[in-house]
Amino acid sequence: MLTSCGVYSFTGADTGNAETFQVNFFQNNAPIVEPGIDRQFTLALQDLIQNQTNLGLTNSNADLIYEGEITQYYVAPMTATSNDRAAQNRLTITVNVRFYNTLEPDKDFEKKFSFYFDYDANQQLVGAVRDEAVNEVFLRLTQDVFNESLTDW
Repeated sequence: MLTSCGVYSFTGADTGNAETFQVNFFQNNAPIVEPGIDRQFTLALQDLIQNQTNLGLTNSNADLIYEGEITQYYVAPMTATSNDRAAQNRLTITVNVRFYNTLEPDKDFEKKFSFYFDYDANQQLVGAVRDEAVNEVFLRLTQDVFNESLTDW
């Protein structure tokens, strides 16, 4: 006879007895406010959890609750050319996440997650370059939040 310690999805997520989750709006509190990234991050986290678990999304009284804020959004030069000019810039985004598991409070945490995207210094961080950078950073950040909250990796 086979037994299990919890409910696992094909992604390795351990949702235990949880049936629902909610992602509260992640306010952008970074010194540099890039319009729309707060909503974009909130939706990206919701989508990832929906796509990788069988949990139902709800607006209140969920078994698993994610909340927090974007605390950093900044660009810094990374590498220099022979004439002391930046060859690459780096966009870094940091998100502070509070996770509450109402069924297993010992799994609650508050943690900062940060990731970056390097791009050519001759490019402006607008349009397609900005979209690619933010999407890539959010892909990594949401996966890191997912792994921290729902896997034992």
